[in-house]
Amino acid sequence: MDSTTRVLGTRAQVWVASVLLAGLPACATQSAVGGGHAGPRPPALVPAPTVASVATLELITTDSDEAVGLVAAPEAPGRLFVVEKKGFIRILRGNTIEKTPFLDISKLVQLDPRDNGEQGLLGLAFHPDFANNGRFFINFTAAPDGTTRIEERVVSKSDPERASDEAPRLLFSVEQPYSNHNAGDIAFGKDGKLYFGVGDGGSANDPHKYGQNLTAKLGKVYRLDVNASATQPEMIALGVRNPWRISFDTESGDLYIADVGQGKFEYVHLLTAAQLAGSFEKPVNLGWNVMEGFHCFEGESCDATPFQPPIVDYDHKTGCSISGGYVYRGKALPELTGRYFYSDYCTALVHSLRLEGDRTLDVWDWKPSLDPDSRLARIASFGRDQDGELYVVTHEGPIYKLVRR
Repeated sequence: MDSTTRVLGTRAQVWVASVLLAGLPACATQSAVGGGHAGPRPPALVPAPTVASVATLELITTDSDEAVGLVAAPEAPGRLFVVEKKGFIRILRGNTIEKTPFLDISKLVQLDPRDNGEQGLLGLAFHPDFANNGRFFINFTAAPDGTTRIEERVVSKSDPERASDEAPRLLFSVEQPYSNHNAGDIAFGKDGKLYFGVGDGGSANDPHKYGQNLTAKLGKVYRLDVNASATQPEMIALGVRNPWRISFDTESGDLYIADVGQGKFEYVHLLTAAQLAGSFEKPVNLGWNVMEGFHCFEGESCDATPFQPPIVDYDHKTGCSISGGYVYRGKALPELTGRYFYSDYCTALVHSLRLEGDRTLDVWDWKPSLDPDSRLARIASFGRDQDGELYVVTHEGPIYKLVRR
């Protein structure tokens, strides 16, 4: 999410207010930037074809409170974990969110007092062997100064429905100069390592130039070996602004990184499984703040050759704060297999793309078929259960599941 968004009621009001508060032109257009285009452009967005008629959204619950994630543990199906910004992780069983939290760190988190503030409990991931070792990991902004902390915690030995109150193990921390652009998502890759993105520190325009500074912790993507006695994060990418939700394709092992743009574009980056298997003596450069998606951030032209381009972007006529999702690998809707779904916090768009290698083959607009009445608002994240089925997580309270009609 980005600090340009504010809550004003309806989805349309949120969008209009967001562009006004950000000082952005509501009719901003996607423009050519001469030599600044980086890489091949994806195909144009088109309405999802007839295959869209097989899918719909089923309301699961309306009881979440400023949820930013829905995470499945690697265990037998039956429960999911709702991550709430105020510092709670709650168990969702069926259509019921349990009142007693699995974890309560509400007294430890630093929260921006604004409704759409970007601080709080932001990420959750379970160890691949969680069913046996009970280890899980959280990412949050800590009181009193908003420092980002990634901690390892464990489940209570006496109650598997509750986290232990044992002292956590600190794996990573970085001071945040501003309250926004904390990123926050964490996820395990096929290599068993924990991956996470850190925003550029906030404010606007990357004022401290952290994105392109290899000596700064901010504006980067990392991985670390949580099983090592001494954890040392490995930088795998630089040049991100605010990677709001990252995820792995469970089949290919590719890492999708949805990065919130500044004033004109939102975009998705891809680090392929082949890249992740290689050496990162030289991290992949994703471009910020020289590039904003496929486009030069400042000026009509720039040298885009050092940067790996995204796989898709969209302009601020369409949205203003991307929320990344997942590649569908479920069983209920095999027609959608291999499609990466993503959304926008401001306009609640629902798009998908499909890749061949690292080339985007098509980009579909699901809004007309999944949300014809515009009931979706403030989509903060997606979720995925043990069967690979997808969920849509909103800040408003409702959580939906993508199901067959």
